[in-house]
Amino acid sequence: MTDLPAQKLLYIKTYGCQMNVYDSERMTDILRPLGYGVTETPENADLVVLNTCHIREKATEKVYSELGVLRRLKEDKASSGGQMTIAVAGCVAQAEGSEIMRRQSAVDFVLGPQSYHRLPEMIARAHRASGEVLAADFAADEKFDALPLERQPGGVTAFLTVQEGCDKFCTFCVVPYTRGAEYSRPVEAVLAEARGLAAQGVREITLLGQNVNAYGAGREEGGLAGLVERLAQISGLDRIRYTTSHPRDMDEALIAAHGTQAALMPYLHLPVQSGSDKILKAMNRDHTAADYLALIERIRAARPDIALSGDFIVGFPGETEADFEATLDLVRATRYASAFTFKYSRRPGTPASGMGAQIDEAVKDERLARLNALLEDQQKAFNAAMVGRTVPVLIEREGRHAGQILGRSPYLQAVHAEGPKSLIGQIVPIRIEAAARMSLSGVLATVPA
Repeated sequence: MTDLPAQKLLYIKTYGCQMNVYDSERMTDILRPLGYGVTETPENADLVVLNTCHIREKATEKVYSELGVLRRLKEDKASSGGQMTIAVAGCVAQAEGSEIMRRQSAVDFVLGPQSYHRLPEMIARAHRASGEVLAADFAADEKFDALPLERQPGGVTAFLTVQEGCDKFCTFCVVPYTRGAEYSRPVEAVLAEARGLAAQGVREITLLGQNVNAYGAGREEGGLAGLVERLAQISGLDRIRYTTSHPRDMDEALIAAHGTQAALMPYLHLPVQSGSDKILKAMNRDHTAADYLALIERIRAARPDIALSGDFIVGFPGETEADFEATLDLVRATRYASAFTFKYSRRPGTPASGMGAQIDEAVKDERLARLNALLEDQQKAFNAAMVGRTVPVLIEREGRHAGQILGRSPYLQAVHAEGPKSLIGQIVPIRIEAAARMSLSGVLATVPA
């Protein structure tokens, strides 16, 4: 009888956005049939993948720092007769692959966001110490076509990428350069993956894309609204969300869907970045503050209770105090339930990195603090308005305390209550009794049988 080979161990460190979380999950799926299990630490790993993000400040420096640690672990493993393969994936790999290979000899190969399906080939090539070591220039359809259909979700919610790339070329952003042109997966491929997730107990999916509401542009399938309508027909799939959206791609069909599709949750992440028309133009956002506010009015007309979230960048080159005050005015007019805020940081190769009138860091810090204070007040107010209401909550897991369960409201708020863990995976009514900035607490409105 032939002994089966020992299971190999995979360690993936994920940086950045939900798209990267999804991609890391899919890399795990690809490698599982090859005998790779997952380890939570790199020390004993046979394969280490750094799935990188180029958006956040100092992203590249963090990658090189991590690679220095991994190089020593690789040397230690080799001295004891073992082998560790190191790969750098994601947007930093796409943007700086050749430089990574030049600066850090411990890296066996790099691969861009469209090339994860080639992981088995790249591993084999690395083990043979020959052949191509860069895989950063492949079409998105090849990536998705080559992925295994079956997934193993880790709970009752899951991410599902439906769109990649960006054609907007905001002057502060590297995504068009690292993720490529906008590409939408075929409807049937998305539906097949969603059916598989639902069959494994997933009750909520979040559709992902750099500009997810650009899904299906130029096709006749009805865009993202049409996809949501078809997904809502899948048995067992009760909740649908999507992120991240661009105001330019928020069409009337999708706005209407928020009022007609019960499965489409009343939560919308719609980044605006600034409230100043001058700064929006410099960012190449191709909309004005008035355009954005008019869009919000149409969305709220379709779904009055919708929870709105946004992204904001403070301290963009040339931002004056008046420009920043315009952002505060837009925030006050919109009334956000949550938001993400950032100080502008130069991204090499982007047009904004070469602009004059760069803002002093101390000014950025002061403006960010003022913006966050306003947004936190709005978030607290939104959550406080939930007290006394009974809302349907999808229970996702046990809470931190004995007898506690934790789930999400339709508005994406964390909700905890006392209840049996048998409720995990169910949507139950919870009467909200208290609200904090980041979560709600309540009691089961009905006692389960």
